[in-house]
Amino acid sequence: MSDDELHILCTDRDGVVHNLPAIEGWRIMEIIRDNGLPIKAECGGALECATCHVYVDPKWTDKLIEKSDEEEEKLDEAFVVKRNSRLSCQILMRDDLDGLEVTLAPEG
Repeated sequence: MSDDELHILCTDRDGVVHNLPAIEGWRIMEIIRDNGLPIKAECGGALECATCHVYVDPKWTDKLIEKSDEEEEKLDEAFVVKRNSRLSCQILMRDDLDGLEVTLAPEG
């Protein structure tokens, strides 16, 4: 990975941190899924499920666009929801999110 590539850090459910290459405009869910990590993302980003639930490291939460009402409603269906819970399909990769840190939430 070159220095000018975007990336995210994703901690899997075993506590292993993965440095994943990221593409601007892609959903964080797509980046995680396409790099082979175990994220279900059953609806493919259509905001119809909560199987792409992640925890965003608190130092990044203020940089994200606020949750929509629809995302809040879907998070109600997720397991072990926390203040920093987000649906990774609702976060689009941007330059200022380079290095974003997320952790896969439990699957229930």
